[in-house]
Amino acid sequence: MTSPAPIDAVAPRPVTAALPTAAPDLEAGGGVRLRAYREDDVQAVLAMASEAEFARWTTVPVPYGREDAEGFVRDVVPAGWASGEAMTWALDVDGEHAGNVALRRTGTDGVLSVGYGLDARHRGRGAVSAALRVLLPWAAEHGAAAVRWIAHVGNWPSRRAAWAAGFRVEGAVRRAELQRGELRDCWLGTWAAGDPTTPATPWLDVPRVDLGDVVLRPWRDDDAGRVVEAGTDPLTRRWLPRLPEHYGRQDARDFVEGMRRDAAEGHAVAWCAADARDDRCLASVTLFALGQGGRPAEIGYWAHPDARGRGVVTTGVRAVARHALLPAEVGGLGLPAVLVRAEPGNAASRAVALRAGFAPAGWDLAGGGEPDAPPTPLDRFVLRAQDLPDA
Repeated sequence: MTSPAPIDAVAPRPVTAALPTAAPDLEAGGGVRLRAYREDDVQAVLAMASEAEFARWTTVPVPYGREDAEGFVRDVVPAGWASGEAMTWALDVDGEHAGNVALRRTGTDGVLSVGYGLDARHRGRGAVSAALRVLLPWAAEHGAAAVRWIAHVGNWPSRRAAWAAGFRVEGAVRRAELQRGELRDCWLGTWAAGDPTTPATPWLDVPRVDLGDVVLRPWRDDDAGRVVEAGTDPLTRRWLPRLPEHYGRQDARDFVEGMRRDAAEGHAVAWCAADARDDRCLASVTLFALGQGGRPAEIGYWAHPDARGRGVVTTGVRAVARHALLPAEVGGLGLPAVLVRAEPGNAASRAVALRAGFAPAGWDLAGGGEPDAPPTPLDRFVLRAQDLPDA
């Protein structure tokens, strides 16, 4: 931990008063640019803001009508530029209105906040992050010492766009923003003047892997029911003693959301092993403890009760180990070794490690499931990159 700097060393610069009173054109390349709003954008704004997914994460009125769109283009945007309180650009992609990006004063000198929205047709192309890469330096040139990003917890597309443009996510703030009468938990991130406009931390992707009868895929919200069935099974609970006592759907949703968060923060990659025929969740395989210095990455797993004894977990662990150990140039993570740990009495978990090619490598002590529980001995199994099977 570093000592705080003297107050006079971090005194913020006020955002200059010499701001334009209308949106200047900012070219982001690749057909993406920020421009001033025009009268003929009304219909595009109406279509964008009327979409349920757009309304889910923003504070637009619901229902959103043509009068709302006209008021936004004709009144809200010009008034924001005139006062300097809100500077809103139309986000243009290949000559079409695709969304908007806005910088707003926060009440703190030298700090602006950014907000953005995108039409459904233009999502997934990186348009917002491209726009942010030109907008953030523009804000710094006009006196901003920092730009804040805030989004409702769970808005992963917004977080991904902010991450790609160099924002550092500081964490979550409970009950941070009012949305149509309800206080919402929010993520908060910061880009400081002088920071690069490229990712500051890893974001680990979860590739889909076809393994014949089994598919490894990212976790989804609709997997929660199967997660509850596994989390309430006596055998699962025997070997995973830290599960909540009354495991329910909220616990399962928290599990899925936690897997997404760990990937976004570069800590873990988690797969749902699903049936290739009906996409039903069969097991969990997670590669975790990534980026933790000298500690080897580890694979953890569990199986749904109706998937046990079918080789599902062994198949998944073998594939995940291969992904971890293969060089980066062929799509792997390039790790030197990967670890599995299991209690000596957990014969099924030990058998998975051995069948997947791991070799015994001593033992560890781990904390127990209860605060006062004694440490639990764990057998270690290791697979090194040089021992990776060719098959």
